[in-house]
Amino acid sequence: MLAAEIHQHYAGQMSQVVDSEFSGLLIRLYAGIGEVRPWLGFLEALAKWMDSTFATLIINAPGTSYPATNLTPGGSEDFVDNYSRALFADDPFRDLPDGQVVSYAEAMAKLPVDANAAYRKIMAESGFEFVLGVDLYFGKGGCKQTDKGRFEARFRISRHSSLPDFSVSDRTRLQALVPHLRTAVGLFERLQFAGAQHGAFHATAQGLGLALVVLDRNHSIVSSNALADRILAEREGLARHGEELVFAEAAQQRLIGDLLAGVAPIAPPPRFRVERPDHGDLIVTARSLDLSAIHAGIGALALSFARHGTETSADPQTLRDLLGLTKAEARLAAFLAEGHSLVEAARQLGISHNTAKVHLSAVFSKTGVHRQAQLVSLLASLNT
Repeated sequence: MLAAEIHQHYAGQMSQVVDSEFSGLLIRLYAGIGEVRPWLGFLEALAKWMDSTFATLIINAPGTSYPATNLTPGGSEDFVDNYSRALFADDPFRDLPDGQVVSYAEAMAKLPVDANAAYRKIMAESGFEFVLGVDLYFGKGGCKQTDKGRFEARFRISRHSSLPDFSVSDRTRLQALVPHLRTAVGLFERLQFAGAQHGAFHATAQGLGLALVVLDRNHSIVSSNALADRILAEREGLARHGEELVFAEAAQQRLIGDLLAGVAPIAPPPRFRVERPDHGDLIVTARSLDLSAIHAGIGALALSFARHGTETSADPQTLRDLLGLTKAEARLAAFLAEGHSLVEAARQLGISHNTAKVHLSAVFSKTGVHRQAQLVSLLASLNT
């Protein structure tokens, strides 16, 4: 009897200390970032927890005109698409103080009454002018707006105007969640980066025999294979200084910075020669790591170094890993790399010419080239 009373006493105390709804929300948050469709389940739970109509997550890199991620579970797909295409770049409800809950009404009150008239009209017509927002900034140096490697996550909680506006208590609840949101978005980026990094290193393990260095958005070396370490230790033409990769040629150093910042084009993959009279020249190929849900293709690079004159195999598996092709696309690309025409490649693969053209069009789209000759040149660069 005494044991039962003690259990009941502490159970009562725990129910007062632990908010079961909040705990359940955190479970959805941290479990959801690794799911096949991350964030969706959590955003649905967040909207319910905040007694709101919708919860939205927008992730983007600075200077981009289209968000990398824009999710509003249960919302109008047409509105989400229209926002991404036409409204995102001119959205006045942004650049909020890092990690601070701000209402849409507060943000708009700081602007001239005639500013952003078109946006105000769309919001009023939508019936969703009750909005709480939180902006989180990630990048070297914290939330500095000038960081080239910065990306941001915008959380928006919306209520229809037929419902009561958000209260002080509502804002306090959302503010308590902010540290967890920041941690979860950071974990999400690391998961994306780890997956892309694994793909890059898997390609080198398939017999390419390349030295590989992976740089993050802050110009830091996050990983390198043994061959790359030996080359960097030679300290000719390029070297490792602390956590940074430094090229002797200033123009090459600037190019890497421009690629990381998204200023220079990444397709087809840029290549340049590093002259090293004592240890042999290197051909450096830069490829963007696929972090589309965070950076929209900006902010991380895999640099492969091949000694000039060495040969590697453009086998289908390697092409799949390096270029993100399907099995059928990679097999076709491998035949084209050997000098076959599209007709010959289709015959060898046992597919129709029309099917081969569809595969080729997909390969063009994924590699950023527009003609078969350009593709063959790109594939040849993998053998240099």
